[in-house]
Amino acid sequence: MNIEIRSARPRDKARCLELLQALNPSGTQGGGKSAGRAFEELLTRARGEVLVASEETRILGMATVSYNLAMRYGGEYCQLEELIVDSDARGKNIGALLVQKSIDNARSRGCAEFGLYLLESTEHNRPFYAKFGFEAVGTEMRQKLLS
Repeated sequence: MNIEIRSARPRDKARCLELLQALNPSGTQGGGKSAGRAFEELLTRARGEVLVASEETRILGMATVSYNLAMRYGGEYCQLEELIVDSDARGKNIGALLVQKSIDNARSRGCAEFGLYLLESTEHNRPFYAKFGFEAVGTEMRQKLLS
């Protein structure tokens, strides 16, 4: 098993969108951009990035992060947006490799903090993220601006 973690390339788009479908089987998306357009924008690495885990030529998982600005940090912080591993590839440590590479990239970029939000359906992943040094901090409140 030789898993490579790398930045996504344009040719990875179809497979990444397929993986995303597993996270959102209803196919509904918020906001005005399609997932494909967001993928293309993330390839620039200006506001975020897509990392993929591949074995030979098959993409087995992906992680997307956003880079945001905050005055309280005096610059950027990083947010894990999606972490998806193909169900057939579970147990190969792919999720851990993607999270660690995301953290390493954020650190190299100079981000002051790295965060993520767990949904009720993913609360059981809290111990997984704790292994990387993540701690529970406060609570989150959101407001949906676009339907």
